[in-house]
Amino acid sequence: IPFMSEFHALVPAAGFGARMGNELPKQYLPIAGQPMIGYALNTLCANPQIKTVFVVLAPEDSQFQQYDWSACGDKLQPLYCGGATRAESVANGLLVSELEPDDWVLVHDAARPNLTQAHLDKMITELHDDKVGGILAVPVADTLKRSNALQRIECTEPRDKLWQAQTPQMFRAGLLAQALHQCKTVTDEASAIEAMGLQPKLVEGDSRNFKVTYPQDIRLAELLLQEGK
Repeated sequence: IPFMSEFHALVPAAGFGARMGNELPKQYLPIAGQPMIGYALNTLCANPQIKTVFVVLAPEDSQFQQYDWSACGDKLQPLYCGGATRAESVANGLLVSELEPDDWVLVHDAARPNLTQAHLDKMITELHDDKVGGILAVPVADTLKRSNALQRIECTEPRDKLWQAQTPQMFRAGLLAQALHQCKTVTDEASAIEAMGLQPKLVEGDSRNFKVTYPQDIRLAELLLQEGK
């Protein structure tokens, strides 16, 4: 029997979402009566191919245990080892979770509540045999302008071949841990893999899986979640 790599998910959730201007960490802001992070965790835990869902929390997080996570079953594993940055939280989570180097890890943003099973299935199908791994992304649709110091348009950037990165970002645990150890300042996992000279695959997703960043995004996320029911 050939060795089958397992699939695990990891959700870094140790941050405080400065741009939301809220006292409560962003991942706990209510969306349609549930903490935002709950939607991503429920979707990941409901996927039959994903064995464990690790959520990396700040060591001093007292909020997480105040919610009922029983819908996630035994798959959900909180790890109180979050760092000062996303990269640090993911690296710490990989270390503490003690996964096999060949296991696949799907790293997903707590602030992307509209992840669907179709997104996950497409990723796993397209990447499970890939040498490098890859990310969910969407081709850029808007015209992009580069500004000068006076906030005037310096030039228009051609958008062909440009993609907007999303999550999950799916890589083997050993490779990702090595990449993050070498490249600690990245804002996404793919950047660390790219810094090793590798080329992650782009798996086309859609704009529903957007990241809640500003207060007005909450309403849009609610509308899309209601539509998806």
